Amino acid sequence: MANTDTPMGLRPIRHRNGAPYNGAVNYYSVPASYGTALFVGDPVVKTGTANTTELSAPGAGTFPIGTLPEINKAAAGTTNRITGVVVAVCADPGNLGIIYNPASTAAVIAVCDDPDVIFEIQSDGVSTAAMMGLNAVLVYTNAGSTVTGRSGAELSIGTAPATTVGFQLNILRLVNRVDNEIGAFSKLEVRINTHTETNAVVGI
Repeated sequence: MANTDTPMGLRPIRHRNGAPYNGAVNYYSVPASYGTALFVGDPVVKTGTANTTELSAPGAGTFPIGTLPEINKAAAGTTNRITGVVVAVCADPGNLGIIYNPASTAAVIAVCDDPDVIFEIQSDGVSTAAMMGLNAVLVYTNAGSTVTGRSGAELSIGTAPATTVGFQLNILRLVNRVDNEIGAFSKLEVRINTHTETNAVVGI
């Protein structure tokens, strides 16, 4: 059965030691000056600064100046770093139904930034068993969905997975599900290789 083409960005599924992902996150900020929308599943990276105004969000709390590191969407490509993955956009009191963060909108973002978490991601082409253990880069061929709130990020097959240490993702294995198989648009388990909180490694 052919795999369905359903890009979703990165979805945390478990830790490297086998423990299930428990939903743990850290909070980050997006400034109103940032002109790119963020979606659940988008990889993000710290910019080296923090919130310059007090921010608050229902369920997350109140954050004084300097307590929320600022993030942008991580760029696709070799050596580009990743701090974590958007798990949720914290609700705006004026818009409790928000499912993504529109461009040029200040927000508090919940991010899975543990470098030991394993993620599921869709490949943008035909994967093979020989790719397991290799490194790969991200691709943003598809835009995030304003309907579902999900990212369009995928693992690039067009830039062939290789042992390159600067490639962003390390492919671990095919997701073992009855609706998934090796081939086009397969779902793969990966870990972030160019994580800002750890060191990248050469693929096998």
